[in-house]
Amino acid sequence: MGNVIAICTSDVRGIQKQPRQRAEFVVNWGIRGDAHGGSWHRQVSLISADKIAAFNAKGAGVEPGAFGENLVVKGFDFRTLPVGTMLRCGKVLLEMTQIGKDCHSHCAIYRKMGDCIMPREGAFARVLEPGILSVGDEMTIQPRSTPRPWQAAVITLSDKGSVGEREDKSGPAIARRLTENGYEITEQILLADDPELLKRHLIRLADQRQLDLILTTGGTGLAPRDTTPEATLAIADRNVPGIAEAIRAASMSITPRAMLSRAASVIRGKSLIINLPGSPKACMESMDVFLDVIPHGLNLLRGAAFDCARV
Repeated sequence: MGNVIAICTSDVRGIQKQPRQRAEFVVNWGIRGDAHGGSWHRQVSLISADKIAAFNAKGAGVEPGAFGENLVVKGFDFRTLPVGTMLRCGKVLLEMTQIGKDCHSHCAIYRKMGDCIMPREGAFARVLEPGILSVGDEMTIQPRSTPRPWQAAVITLSDKGSVGEREDKSGPAIARRLTENGYEITEQILLADDPELLKRHLIRLADQRQLDLILTTGGTGLAPRDTTPEATLAIADRNVPGIAEAIRAASMSITPRAMLSRAASVIRGKSLIINLPGSPKACMESMDVFLDVIPHGLNLLRGAAFDCARV
């Protein structure tokens, strides 16, 4: 259990937010009048008051709103809570959607301290139920009544697609197939065949958004710019070779060129990452191989207990 000790808003982005006594939370938007409101996953930002106090003990001297956060809450270490945690404050219900953030440019706090805690300690949420929240209100974790749907992202790797010279048909086809099977698509991304860019997105999606499944399409062949497997393996915590091997084995019955695929399948954190081919047809054939099997693995990654032994 925690308590809201500060509510902060601003009408423009990129500045320190100002404290206020109360605020109206709007479903699928955020705080009414706040610049970060919108139909996206970072509608409300939160940080622990205890983390701010520890930072101030080092001489930071920051006040509520200095990190651009909306809510300062005492009694919670948000970094230890999984994405998907639901937070109840009176009538307001929030769902955590991201832990931490990328720091694109060092702020005044970083320039003063050589550090900023928001990129690693900050949390983000979306508004599920509306209401008015006031300073001093109690915050609790609300248990889920039903399992959270699988969260997934799709990344298309294509030099031509990224500059508009070719329509991306594989990414949308994969997203539709996942949606039909009960997944929630959090992001669809179209990138050039750039391994460093892909690594940054894979790390962000696995570490900050903590997605269950990340599927890539493209860049798995022998061409010099086909570097998706290298980027995927570089950020992996553990290898799951059986999925990629099963896709290649099944594809060999369709075309012998399947042996030229270098696709990988790995785990980072609690996210399963699978490389798929570049063509829509090959993507669907690949998904036929694993789509009915991986829910068992995703449950294990979420921490659900299962007996894997066969009788």
